[in-house]
Formats: sequence, C-alpha cells, structure tokens
Amino acid sequence: MDPTQDTSDFEQASPAGEEPASTPAPEATASTAEPKAEAPSEKKDQYDATFRELSAGDIVNGLVVHIDEHGVLVDVGTKSEGMIPNEELSERGGGERGQLNVGDRIDVYVLKTEGEHGNLLLSKKKADYERVWREITEAHEKGEILSAMVTDRVKGGLVVDMGLRGFLPASHVATKNVHTLDRFVGQSVRLKVIEVDRNRKRVVVSQKLAVEEERTRKRSHTLASLEENQVRKGVVRRVTDYGAFVDLGGVDGLLHVTEMSWTRVNHPSDVVKVGDRIEVLVLKFDRENEKISLGLKQILPDPWQHMAERYAVGEVVPAVVTRLVPFGAFAQLEGGIEGIIPNSELSEHRVAKPDEVVAVGDKVQVKILSIKPGERRMSLSMRQVQQDRERQEYREYITASQDESRVTLGDLVGDVLGRVGQDQEEK
Repeated sequence: MDPTQDTSDFEQASPAGEEPASTPAPEATASTAEPKAEAPSEKKDQYDATFRELSAGDIVNGLVVHIDEHGVLVDVGTKSEGMIPNEELSERGGGERGQLNVGDRIDVYVLKTEGEHGNLLLSKKKADYERVWREITEAHEKGEILSAMVTDRVKGGLVVDMGLRGFLPASHVATKNVHTLDRFVGQSVRLKVIEVDRNRKRVVVSQKLAVEEERTRKRSHTLASLEENQVRKGVVRRVTDYGAFVDLGGVDGLLHVTEMSWTRVNHPSDVVKVGDRIEVLVLKFDRENEKISLGLKQILPDPWQHMAERYAVGEVVPAVVTRLVPFGAFAQLEGGIEGIIPNSELSEHRVAKPDEVVAVGDKVQVKILSIKPGERRMSLSMRQVQQDRERQEYREYITASQDESRVTLGDLVGDVLGRVGQDQEEK
C-alpha cells in the first residue's frame, strides 16, 4: 500500500471491535475498486487552476464580450471579465468604443488586478502604446522601413503619426526645397527609424534614407531583369532640351527627342511632362555602364505605314509650316506627317530664303509631288498649287470671254435684215 495514501475511509468502514480488513494488493483491486470521490476542495482547486494568474503591467489578448456606455468587458481567461473604462479605450476616449464589436479579439494592458467592482481594470490605450513602442524599437534594430502620416509642420521639420509622435527633421525629408515642407502634411510617407529614446519618449525618423534604400533595392531588381526590346513602365523624372529621363524602377533611362514620335518634335515637353507614367521600349542596354536608351514611338502606330492609302501624288491638301531650313520649309499634313517644300517650289519667283515667302505656323495649300514611305520622305509644292490656280482662273476667264464674244449665223442674218428694213423705211 502506498504510504502516502489516506486510510481514514477504510478504518471508518470496519465494524467496532474488529481489526481492519487487510488491504488487497493494487494489482488485485485495480479493476474492481470504485473510483475515489474528489473532495469539494479539490474540485475548487482544479477549477481555479483553469484560470490564468495576471499581474499589473501584463499585456494579454482577450475577447470582447460586452459593450455599453460605461466601457468594454473583455474575457482574458480569469474568473471574471476585465473592464476597459471609456478613458482607457484610446487617446480619444470613448470614441474608440464604436469601432469595437462583441467577438473582437484585442490586446489589453492590466492596470489593476482588482478594480472598484472586484474585476480586472484594463487599458486598450496602454496596450496599443506598448505595442507601438515595441514595433518601433524592432524596426530600429532591424533597419526596417515603416509608413506614417505627416500630421504637422513644425520648426525644423515635420511631425509624423506612428501610433505615437515621431519627428522628421527637414534635413531628412526627401526634397531639394526645404521651404516647401507644408505640402507633405496629410501625406503618407516611407520612413526609417534613426533614433529611439524610450525614456524621453523621442523617436526620430528619416524619409531620405528610406527612399534611398528602396530605390537601391528597386535598382538592383530592375538591372537584373532588364533586357533589350522589353516594353517597360516608367515615370518621367526630368525633361531636357534633348529628351527626357524615365525612372524604370530605381534606374533612369534616356528617351531621346528623336525617339519620342514618328513626326518631328519641337521640344520634349510637347510630348511628356514630369510625373507622366508612360510605357517605353528598351532600345539599348549597356549593362556594364548601366546606360539605357529608350523609345516611345516604337510602340505607337507608324503613320508612314498607311501613307500610300491616305494620300496620292498630285493631290492638293492643307498643311501647316512647322520649320524653316536654308533649302526650304517643312510642312505638316493632317496625321502628323511632314513633307519638305524646296525653295524652288515655294513660289514662281526665285526664292533665296524660305522666310521671304512663309513663316512657321502659316496654313498653306500644297501639292504632293512624291511619296517615299521607305525613306519617310515627301516632296510638296506651293508653286504648282499657285500655277494650277492661275491656269484654272485663266481657263475660266477665256471661257467667259468666249461666251461674251461668240457670234452666230442667226445673229449675222438678223443684223442684215434689220438694216435693210431700216433703209426702206427711210425711203
């Protein structure tokens, strides 16, 4: 028999004056002995053991079981539910109550193990505060990038909401003009935590470092996946007189003005603007020197392909003078195609300089002399249009003159008879 086993039940069951019956071996009674009834105190101990023990300062996860005007009741696995007063819901107090529903699971901070009514006193506000500090500290230690909303412009920089107040110095804002920081207020920005001081409740962040790190990461990925003849999406970052620089994802490519359109472009800003999102073709990629040449017109319809279907030699069409060169003037037809009007075709008279006859922007009528789609060339003439007009006017004049001077046999006979009759009357 186990020496620790309580034998009082067996002794009380023996008749008076008799020796207690010998206790059978455990092996012999294992299958026949009835289970021992648990004492009420043991059941209570086992029941109490199912609940967790909490202390002030613990942060635990609980289940929202009731919401009313006094606050929120949360089941955190103790004998009784814990209460979150309205002022402990959030920095806005009871305003957070409308965002919670029965059945939600939330983290809470234990303020007191026994409140006014004997239950736990909890705080969601402090749990959120502690969670945010933990996340910010981990982000600082691991060098992670976070997102936060800029809420205010202050002396020396910006204030950001990270669940707590963070400071973004002006020198760490990703802009060249520190006098325009107001435009960031209300925007969500990417940040790196560069200083954490829990005792002073101070968090300092940098947008510039976050942008540089993300750009470096994107650049590596872009360079690894970039190939010639790919169509890539990009953002126009800068426009110059000779083209535009397009960000393909951390790395810029040059879109030269000659590759922007099948027709002549006076200035790159006529085609693209800073901030435009466009698709471009990778024409050349020097991986060693990381130089990228891009094209836009290659993914646009080529108007020269259907030129012969649209226009015919000898046709007279309207055009606009786009530029002047020593040997003539270029004029653009409807659809963007440009043709050359040589000096000899500008006028019937000898022309030394095209500006003697036309100016950029003039609307003129031209005759198509030749079309060479393979060479992307078209010859035009203003002189022949003028000659054709003069010939037509001359033909119309001759026709009208002939109509006025035409004399018929009837007119001659009538004239003669009229004169004879007049002579007879006079006699």
